[in-house]
Amino acid sequence: MAGTLLAEIKRAAARLDGHARQTPLEHSPGLSALSGAEVWLKCEHLQHTGSFKFRGAYNCIAGLGDKARAGVIAASSGNHGMAVARAAGEAGVSATVCLPASVSPLKKAAIEALGAAIHMVEGDALAAETRARKMADRQGIPFISPYNDLRVMAGQGTIGLEIAAVDMAFDGLFAAVGGGGMIGGIGAVLSRGLPGCRLVGCWPEVAASLHHCIEAGHIITVDEGETLSDGTAGGVEEGTVTFDPCRRHIARHVLVSEAEIAAAMGLVAEHERWIIEGAAAVAVAALLKDAAIWSGKRVVIVLCGRNIAFEKFIGVVGDRLAGGARPGRRASA
Repeated sequence: MAGTLLAEIKRAAARLDGHARQTPLEHSPGLSALSGAEVWLKCEHLQHTGSFKFRGAYNCIAGLGDKARAGVIAASSGNHGMAVARAAGEAGVSATVCLPASVSPLKKAAIEALGAAIHMVEGDALAAETRARKMADRQGIPFISPYNDLRVMAGQGTIGLEIAAVDMAFDGLFAAVGGGGMIGGIGAVLSRGLPGCRLVGCWPEVAASLHHCIEAGHIITVDEGETLSDGTAGGVEEGTVTFDPCRRHIARHVLVSEAEIAAAMGLVAEHERWIIEGAAAVAVAALLKDAAIWSGKRVVIVLCGRNIAFEKFIGVVGDRLAGGARPGRRASA
């Protein structure tokens, strides 16, 4: 599948040209000082709809051609739904998005504003995916998975092409993992384009389904807790196309606490003046937790999204300041 995926990623880059943003790769002096590594940030929070998801959604819908004319159905905890809604609008087709009951109100409102019809589902993200697939089968229209689709994963993989095209060698890349579409696609590119770059999968401790599946060697059901990283929350479908690429390419797994995620959100705001959502902060927190082995090395962190309610962000950062949480290197005595 590796060769097929890489070919699909190159086709996706051609489809996305002029539609998706080629997001900047920015050096972070502040995070570099905190971690001891040379830290570069891949700014996917500046992508259309505020997350990397637009790449996969647009590539999938564009690749469907006439099959999308009757409309498309998606399932999402928010970011994928926003991406599908915008991509469908650009393609001139209708979109319905199934959302889990736990979806952020901000993301639900944004999906509606982008023109998609909303269908609420009791349960988690996996329950929403199951309902959406059944609706798509019943209506005979395409289902756009958040991750379990080769074209979606290929669209996300174009992030890797942009990183590999930079005239720098990187020792590691940190990315948050939900269903594995982004990190699986990036891994397929970096294994050829930057073979010395270790791929680090990053998860919240309380919601690490794909991590546990990889450990088990097959897809299993994992109980998850509530997490600030709602964009990566939810179980993984049996037979997902992301499982083998993730198992093959992720070199290191790092799990972080909710306190570490909150602290990372505050640190990015402090040093970069950017609001990022919990999923993006997971990758920042993972580097800071893992800092000892990356000292003196050059790394990329994918800031995957910014879609968090302002009030929630202020609450999280305020709690961090009140608690004094600040991960990273200890100061010398």
